Amino acid sequence: MAIPFDLNDLLAFRAVAELANFRKAAESVHLSQPAFSRRIEKLEQALGVRLLERTTRRVTLTAVGREFERKVRELLDDLDSTLLGIRGVAATRMGEVTIACVPSTVYYYLSEVIRRYHELSPKVRVKVMDAGANEVLACVARGEADFGLNFMGAQEGELEFKPLGEERFVAACRRDHPIAKMRRVSWAELARHDFISVARSSGNRVLLDQALAGVEHRPQSIYETQHVTTTLGLVEAGLGVAAVPAMAMPGPDHPLLVSVPLVDPVVTRKIGLIRRRGRSLSPAAQQLFDLFMTLRGTRSRRPRGAGAS
Repeated sequence: MAIPFDLNDLLAFRAVAELANFRKAAESVHLSQPAFSRRIEKLEQALGVRLLERTTRRVTLTAVGREFERKVRELLDDLDSTLLGIRGVAATRMGEVTIACVPSTVYYYLSEVIRRYHELSPKVRVKVMDAGANEVLACVARGEADFGLNFMGAQEGELEFKPLGEERFVAACRRDHPIAKMRRVSWAELARHDFISVARSSGNRVLLDQALAGVEHRPQSIYETQHVTTTLGLVEAGLGVAAVPAMAMPGPDHPLLVSVPLVDPVVTRKIGLIRRRGRSLSPAAQQLFDLFMTLRGTRSRRPRGAGAS
């Protein structure tokens, strides 16, 4: 059976029930007063009951009108919630998410999370901004990225830091290098070999310089790169050894590279997600953010000596 009124009629009735004034109610739904009155009359005729009592000064609900108004309010609220839910689902299936991250997290960690995210939302375009730790902070703070993956940020007042885990620095070397046979290696031992480091502008370099300030015999670099990924490329080429975050290392099945835990001292860094404080994410970005939190503590390919990351 066809319903003899439509959604616009219900919206008009809710407006007059809330405002108790025909003129104000008509203005709120962008109708002339005669057109608005016809909508209310149409609704009352369709229901066969009087919903409103009108006087020259005031509009009040009848007993039936009060009960009907409660039902209409519940109906329209449910409809609003349903539409918002549908829009949210659609937004997570289409659109774009931008994440800023330090390069050492990209190849063997971020790529796995993005792969799983693509299975959930294959139409969402993911843009990765790989940059130094300070630039990652700046990108998130400026709103150029939805959120970031970093090992700095807990002290930034405008950003909030959600920890994912803590990982240690390991020695990276070729499988045919003498260090590869050791269960652990000290920084002093590492200093006896050709050493490859990242530049002083790198957040990892700053962290290591602070942690090794009291170490008498520490590695001195022969080669210097801008990013950990480049450092590993030189290690793979046989040019030396390096100290890198465990997360940056390939898994134990890599044909050339291996990692060995570094000790005396053990140096760690905390990895986490950063986002602007008090700002909500889009549904698509929130879904990726939540996936990071769900997958924390897991990694499909964990290198020897890796910490929880």
